[in-house]
Amino acid sequence: MPERSESDSRKLLRRLRDSLALPGKGQDRLDRITHLIADSMGTEVCSIYLFRDEDTLELCATEGLNKASVHKTRLRLGEGLVGRVARSATPINAADAPSEKGFRFMPETGEEIYSSFLGVPIQRVGEKLGVLVVQSKIARQFSDDEVYALEVVAMVLAEMTELGAFAGGDGDGMATLHKQPVMFRGSTGQEGASEGRVWLHEPRVVVTNPVADDPLTEIDRIREAVGQLRVSVDDLLSAESLDKDQKQVLEAYRMFANSRGWLKRMEEDIARGLSAEAAVEKEQSAARARLEQVPDAYLRDRLHDLDDLSNRLLRILTGQGADTGAEMPENPVLIARNIGPAELLEYGRKLKGVVLEEGSVGSHAAIVARALTIPLVIHAERITSEALNGDHILVDGDTGVVHLRPDDAVARSFRDKIAMQAKAQERYTSLRGLPAQSKCGTVTRLLMNAGLMADLPSIEGSGAEGVGLFRTELQFLIRNQMPKRDELAKLYARVMEAAKGRPVAFRTLDIGSDKVLPYMKPQDEPNPAMGWRAIRVGLDKPGVLRMQLQALLRASAGRDLTVMFPFVSELSEFTTARDHLLRERDREAALGHPVPETLRIGAMLETPSLAFAPKQFFDLADFISIGGNDLKQFFFAADRENERVRRRYDTLNVSFLTFLSKIVARCAESETQLSFCGEDAGRPIEAMCFAALGIGTLSMRPASIGPVKSLLRQVDLREVRAVMDDARAAGLESVRPAMMGWLATLPE
Repeated sequence: MPERSESDSRKLLRRLRDSLALPGKGQDRLDRITHLIADSMGTEVCSIYLFRDEDTLELCATEGLNKASVHKTRLRLGEGLVGRVARSATPINAADAPSEKGFRFMPETGEEIYSSFLGVPIQRVGEKLGVLVVQSKIARQFSDDEVYALEVVAMVLAEMTELGAFAGGDGDGMATLHKQPVMFRGSTGQEGASEGRVWLHEPRVVVTNPVADDPLTEIDRIREAVGQLRVSVDDLLSAESLDKDQKQVLEAYRMFANSRGWLKRMEEDIARGLSAEAAVEKEQSAARARLEQVPDAYLRDRLHDLDDLSNRLLRILTGQGADTGAEMPENPVLIARNIGPAELLEYGRKLKGVVLEEGSVGSHAAIVARALTIPLVIHAERITSEALNGDHILVDGDTGVVHLRPDDAVARSFRDKIAMQAKAQERYTSLRGLPAQSKCGTVTRLLMNAGLMADLPSIEGSGAEGVGLFRTELQFLIRNQMPKRDELAKLYARVMEAAKGRPVAFRTLDIGSDKVLPYMKPQDEPNPAMGWRAIRVGLDKPGVLRMQLQALLRASAGRDLTVMFPFVSELSEFTTARDHLLRERDREAALGHPVPETLRIGAMLETPSLAFAPKQFFDLADFISIGGNDLKQFFFAADRENERVRRRYDTLNVSFLTFLSKIVARCAESETQLSFCGEDAGRPIEAMCFAALGIGTLSMRPASIGPVKSLLRQVDLREVRAVMDDARAAGLESVRPAMMGWLATLPE
């Protein structure tokens, strides 16, 4: 790189820094900057376009174009060359801009006399902030050095935008970042509503010195920091407790940390005038931009590794570690890109809510959030870039909406919703000791789902008659190694003791699909939900299954024991698993250990095939629990992890209810107890319809028991069944509209 280019770049950055240090409004700074850049680059035009919202770019300052078009000219993301730069996050360098694909002429700017165009993205760690453009009358292709220099300048502008340097005071400058109300539309991970203050799982690293005067000093700093990073990665790799997969991730870290190209690119950025921290962020932003364009999952993971490594390097350079000394606020709402189950459990019930940029409805975090009964919103894109510790936040897990720094009107409306929910819960409290007996005399057993010891106190408060599903996999997911049999036996014994004589149905290990153990090699499966999971894993790894069954038998210590096997698809799977349990019971008895006084063995019906199993299955099973979440996705061929389709099909669809009726009939024929377990069991209208079909037991999250019981006690299930039959006879696709209409006629 020519020394002259380096000197010019550093000189421009110093001039920018000095200009930004001058007093003045945000618009004044923007105007000065465009003049400086045009002068330095030898172009007639320099323009800055910044995002007004996630889809709209606005011309915020210009040198050379018509000044009257400032704050008037707007472009949609992807529109024109400027919009293309913003969408792709890559530069466009055109000697003859009007002939470029997607060129859009904006007559109000007076740009028709300019031929050449160079636009680079203004971005910060993957967050797109705008586009920096230079133009000239003569047709010229900008050199690689000029493109590179403009990217370095754009990096500084991104840092300055982040720090609020262009915030207005006259209505024309940009709004101050991290101050305005923002609404995020995500997806529901766990229902509920809460109000609190932001607590970032990984605090933001703020770079306050993007421009440096002494490149040699900054290069020494970056080399020393990379050296520390390499040592820390090597130390992590030397840990004896690492499994093969953890070592693979750290090996990728070490590969990047020792990459000469990575360090060389950062040193070149420093030579252009950036500080060490800004150089790291520039490289990190480039990696994030590449990440968005890469379709290959393996390469995306590697770029995520580079992203994480950059964060580690920034924390070394700035001293801004994960422990910043900040105190967790009252009513904390955790914000993170993603989080593991063990980390989430460490926060425990002190959290009022969780908001994730990634995640899924079946993720480990979602499972723990349900166990802790705290609202969870997933897929809230960009919230980690926007939120700051202590920000006021409202989490609506029912709708998947998050309000960050809400205005007073939104906050008042939200508090009204929470108050109404609290009032309803008070009303349900009065029903706690009463049975869910409908007006026709039918009594429906209402059980709760659980997965942690912390769940069990909810039995008393919710009025649950027992635990219809205890998810044993959580104890495997939150550990870094396989738990021992004695540990599990003690845990299961405490669960039974906490239930105080109420029944607890222990579901054996349900892993695979979206629940991969940290110490288990992930399976590269094209469709994991229909792959090697649950009972299939247990039967293929009988040692693990037997160990868990032994733990359950010893935990019972002579008490009644209920065990159910997940994801059974055919008779032979159930008989094989059942035989394992009976052999282990006989073995425990032979060893002189107490065995359960009563042993009930059942299965979860989660695949349509099991509904058509031979009669022998229904005769052998002591009980069957319909796993509604999985059964519905397989019945409708609609992946419940896919937001495009998971809400497309109604549980009260006539075809699905007809299928459930067939299961009820087969269980009745064999006098096999039947229950329904899943999210739909906790929705009052759905629960009422299930009870009307003849499903006598429903299992749900504790907070849903009150609302379900309240509705069941108000209705005659014979009338509910008649409404369903009429809707079916009328050829309706779903009984929901008819049911809603009928409920509206009931007296208050």
